[in-house]
Formats: sequence, structure tokens, C-alpha cells
Amino acid sequence: MRIIFSRKGFDSAAGGGPSPIVDGRPVSLPIPDTKGLAPTTYGERGLGELVGTASRGRLSHADLCHDDPMFLPGGRCIFGQCGGAQTHLDRQGVGIGDVFLFFGWFAGVGQGDHHRIFGYLEVEEIVRLDGADKATRQRFADFGHPHAFGFHHANRSDTLYVGKGRTASHASDALRLTREGMSRTHWRVPEWLHEVGLSYHRGANRWPAPNHLISVAQGQEFVADIGGREEALQWLAAIIAEINRSG
Repeated sequence: MRIIFSRKGFDSAAGGGPSPIVDGRPVSLPIPDTKGLAPTTYGERGLGELVGTASRGRLSHADLCHDDPMFLPGGRCIFGQCGGAQTHLDRQGVGIGDVFLFFGWFAGVGQGDHHRIFGYLEVEEIVRLDGADKATRQRFADFGHPHAFGFHHANRSDTLYVGKGRTASHASDALRLTREGMSRTHWRVPEWLHEVGLSYHRGANRWPAPNHLISVAQGQEFVADIGGREEALQWLAAIIAEINRSG
């Protein structure tokens, strides 16, 4: 089994600022659409005011957003990937039964800039859009998923991951990655993560201590192959339970 730490939402390049924490809830702001393919504006997502503030006025309710990962009613999620990031997922063997933990850059009153986990996806279905029939593409277009409206990379590697998934309704300390008093790339992590390894983080300089990771500044998908390791499975179950917890 694999856990994928998947960086999503606004960053310094895409959006320009951190996603907000609103009334105690992390609100991940989708990145702007740069392909002219997305069917959804920030205003239609109810994010116009928030995105205007986070982008310092560079974006507004009228701008198209890349609404991905897309969280649906009933606890379902659709996530699309392509290009080099998708190639990395393939090389790492990501497949059915693996779990994406979506994290991003957030800021809130009294919390400062930090990385935190805000959602998850348990992979039940993988759809390679280049080989998908018209009915399959239409199925995802009906949801408004941006990857269903055209290829986002020249290699036509657009792939959808589908399954159970939710976003957190609270910005709890259990979902915070950044260590208190340090820059957001300094993470507190369970010691087993150092032992099993994390893609793009093999260098010893990334691990000042077994429970301390300095995450890379770039990259989207970081994969840990945990196999059947019990302590890792318990940690993952606790994270998912925390995301699912209401109130």
C-alpha cells in the first residue's frame, strides 16, 4: 500500500498566497485555470471574495479555476493528474487501494503560514483519459471536472483517480504538518516515514531527525510505500478519521 502526500491549492506561483482558514475550517483554494479548459469560475464555487484576498486582487470571482481535487456530495472525490507528476505516480506504482493525502499552504489567525493536510482520497478507480471512450469522458464532464474537457499536457497522460474522499471541516492540530515556530517546509512526521522513505526526500539532509522532515519546495506527489506496516496503517486510519470528524 502507498500513501501519497499530494500538494494542492494556492501556492506562491499559482495564486500567490496561502489558502485561508475560515471559521476554523481550512478552505483550499483551487489554482487558476491556465489552459482555458475549466468550466467553473471562483464565483460559482463561492470563493470569489476569498480568492481576491489571497491573490491580492490578481484573481476575482470571474476567473476560471482548476477545481481539482474535486470533492462531491456523498463523500466522493475525483482527482486528475498529468505530465511529469503523473509519470512519477506511475513509476512509484500508485494504484487501486492507495491513499492520497492532500496538503497545502494555509494561514489563519494565530497559526501563521503552515502546511496542513486538508483532505483525502482512497483510490477505487483509475481512468486514463487518453484511452477512455466518449461515455466515460462525458461521465466526468457532467461533474465539471477540468481534465474531462481537454488534455492538460502534451503527452496526453491525463489520469483520473476516483474513490471515497472528503475535506476536513476543522483545522485541527492533528492535521498540521509544519512544526511550531519553524518555516512551513519543516514538518513533524511519524518516525516510520523516515524508515520506509518518501519519494523526492531520499537525501539525509532532508531528515534532521527521524520525526523531522524538510520538505522540498517544488513537486506535487510524494509517495511512501508502506506495504502492510501496522503502525503506518494505524497512523493513516487516524488521519482519515480526523478528516471525517465533524465539528
